[in-house]
Parts: sequence; structure tokens; C-alpha cells
Amino acid sequence: MTKRIEVAAGLVFRNGKLLITQRLPDAHLGGLWEFPGGKREPNESFPDCLRRELREELGIEVAVKELIECVDHDYPGKLVHLEFFRAQWLEHEPRAIHCHAFAWVTAEQLAEHEFPAADAGLLEKLRNAPAWWRG
Repeated sequence: MTKRIEVAAGLVFRNGKLLITQRLPDAHLGGLWEFPGGKREPNESFPDCLRRELREELGIEVAVKELIECVDHDYPGKLVHLEFFRAQWLEHEPRAIHCHAFAWVTAEQLAEHEFPAADAGLLEKLRNAPAWWRG
């Protein structure tokens, strides 16, 4: 039986750049870049999960805004359900607490980073949504 994992991830824009994080080297898909977030706890809403994960992973506080995209992706032995939200950065500068690294990137710089296959559709949307980058 395939295990289902539910994940909330944030699109945090600031000054025309987007916050991305690099997965820990020994984690599943280690070394790849991703949109920060993490696994949803039982009985936790996706927005609550995203706020908690960004606090734990980067030490930042955010306001969760609209749902941008939902993706189901099959990996060997697991199905990952991802919900991507726009998130407004509120306070504290990011720190790499539970990630290998983080970066603020422009739309053009996204192509310089390797992301998991599950993010391909969202990456294409981001490249074609200049209004999001101004927020």
C-alpha cells in the first residue's frame, strides 16, 4: 500500500524575490531546492501547518494567503499531496534552522536551482506570473 504524505508549502515573496530552501543532504530528495514548508500533522489545517513549518524551518512568521496550487505526485513507495499557498512575510529574518540553505531568488534565477519533479508545474506558473513577484 502506498503511503500518503500531506505537505503545505509557501510562496514567500519580498522585494521582487521568492524564498526557496535547500533540502538537507541526507533527506529524501536531498540537496534539491524547494518552496519552504513541511508535513501536515494529524488534525492540523494546511495553513496552520505552513505557519508552524516556516517557524521551525526558518524562524520566520508569515500570514498565509490564498491557495495557489494543489499537486499529487507519486514517488517510489509514497504519494505526496502538496498544497502551495502565497504567504506574506511578517517578521524575523530567515535562518537555515532545519534546511541546508535558503535563498531569495528572482524569477530568472529559479532555473539555476534544481527542484523536485512535483514542482515543475508551479515553476512554470511562477515564470509566467510577473504580478506575483511585485507583491
